Parts: sequence; structure tokens; C-alpha cells
Amino acid sequence: MNDARLLDDLGTAVELAGPPQRIVSLVPSLTEALAPTGRLVGATDWCTHPAGLAVDRVRGTKNPDLAAIAGLQPDLVIANQEENRELDVRRLREQGVAVWVTVTESVPESIASMRRLFVEVLGEPEPDWLTEADRLWSGDRPPVRRTAAVPIWRDPWMVVGRDTFTGDLLRRLGIDNVYADAKGRYPHTTVAEIVAREPDLVLLPDEPYEFTADDGPEAFEDLATVLLEGRLITWYGPALVEAHVTLQELLGRPTI
Repeated sequence: MNDARLLDDLGTAVELAGPPQRIVSLVPSLTEALAPTGRLVGATDWCTHPAGLAVDRVRGTKNPDLAAIAGLQPDLVIANQEENRELDVRRLREQGVAVWVTVTESVPESIASMRRLFVEVLGEPEPDWLTEADRLWSGDRPPVRRTAAVPIWRDPWMVVGRDTFTGDLLRRLGIDNVYADAKGRYPHTTVAEIVAREPDLVLLPDEPYEFTADDGPEAFEDLATVLLEGRLITWYGPALVEAHVTLQELLGRPTI
């Protein structure tokens, strides 16, 4: 690949002199996926996997340190349409930094996006975990067996709404999101409205809001609640393989 001009997931041209060797990731899921390549030189403070990753930190996904990123002289910065701000992507590009933006609003879209990133952009063979994730999560969606609400914040309460990776992933486990008809992707709501929708389960992840046994379940005394690792329903890297096994065990039973 010499002076290749590729189109990212948003259709924006990204010019690269060759397979990038110095990469900054602004997406925790993709940091976990890219770490084994040995090409990461920077990642956000929220990039917690793999443990012990020794790269420079460039602050958060919504407030990255653009000067620090440019100082690392990356061949490529990898961002995500949902997790990162368009303003930051634009400012990096204005400094001459190549930025690849991914779009991951469903499980198949996420798998296809990562396949393009590894094979077309990095020139890497498809990782085994990606092949396995494709096998585990592909195919027809099973019949709906139960419904769920997925709060992601409280005070004010916010939930997973329509057209999201999380909603699609749960649907592929036979669980329908009771907010799939919401106007927004992450609408504000109330406990009373969640209860009124009568979900079979209320799933309480530990990110972005850290729900715990003492902070969350008490709001839904008459509903079944499940505390779970947010990474399992929001990350679309190697976590997809772990998620399939763990969520089947945690949520696959008829009753909790």
C-alpha cells in the first residue's frame, strides 16, 4: 500500500503512506483489539483492556488531549462515530493527522468494520477472535423470549434506545429492548416510565455509570435486576467472544 487512499466507515478519504505502524486509539473496544499488533503508541484513560497496556495516555474519549496525540506522531488515529466528538476528529485532521472513523451500530456492522480495519488498513490477517465472533453472533436472530431495559445513567436516568449496538446484541440473545421504539438512541427517562414498560429484566452495567449492588437495584424493587460488566454489552472487540459465553450463562436462563 503506497500512498493508499481508503474510505473510512463514514466514507471519508483517509490517505496513508503504508500500513500504519504508530496508532493512537480513542476507542476502548478497539484498543483491546489492536493491542496485540504492537502498533499502539497511545490510548485513552478509559482503555482498560488489556491490563497493563504500556502506552501513552491521551485523556478521555470525549476530551482527548489533541496536542499530546499530535506529539506522538501517529500514522493513524482511530475513532468512533458514537464514542468520539466530530470536533476532535476535525481538529486532528486540520493538523494533518490521519483519522479513521468507525461506525458500529449493530453486531454485524461492528464485525465488518473491524475486518476492514485489520485487513484493508493495517494489512493484518483477520484475527482468530474476529473469526470466532463472526461465527458466534451471525445467523438469524432467535425469537424474543424476554424484554429488558438498560439504564446507562441515573440523575437523570438515561437508557439504551433505538438503533444501538447494545440493543442489537441483546436481540441476538432473544432479549428485546423495551426502549427500541424510543425517538433517541440514549433517551432520558424516569424510573416510573421504565417500570411502566414492564421489562422482564433491568440490566445495570458498570459503565458509563457504575451501577452497584447498593446503587441501582433499589430503584426497581418490583423488577428483576441484573448487574453486569458493561464491557460485555457495549464493547465490540475481542470482548464479543467472551460476551457470547458469559451473557448466555447470565441471561440465557428463563428466570433470574
